[in-house]
Amino acid sequence: MGQTQQSTVINASIEKVWAAIRDFHDLRWAPNVITGVEVEGDRAGDQVGAIRILNGAFRETLRELDDEGRTFAYSIDEGPSPISSDEVRDYVGRVRVRPADEGGTLVEWSSSWLDNDEAAYAFSHPIYVALLADMKESLEQ
Repeated sequence: MGQTQQSTVINASIEKVWAAIRDFHDLRWAPNVITGVEVEGDRAGDQVGAIRILNGAFRETLRELDDEGRTFAYSIDEGPSPISSDEVRDYVGRVRVRPADEGGTLVEWSSSWLDNDEAAYAFSHPIYVALLADMKESLEQ
């Protein structure tokens, strides 16, 4: 199984961070990475089953949203090579928000998938690093 994990500490309250990222359809906090979000279907961004298409290339479905635990999980149902549905199976991402030991908010982002491990990692990991950097920059303002 392939996987990637990364995290960042954001100098902002946990309430502010969670409020900004919990809506699956709202990625305004990532303006340098996400250039377009197309909502598919009629589910709101806080409803399990919500579907989005990011940058015209990644079709993702919200699988879980837990406000109390401040976590959500999603699947990537289709994406460009090397994470297309022909190359990987069961791609699941998870974001968790919790208080950081040193103050602020710790955001942990992990993903796992089956097949095409090395290529999918090399493709995915830098995207998540960039997303977390954008999140940090946006939410610390």
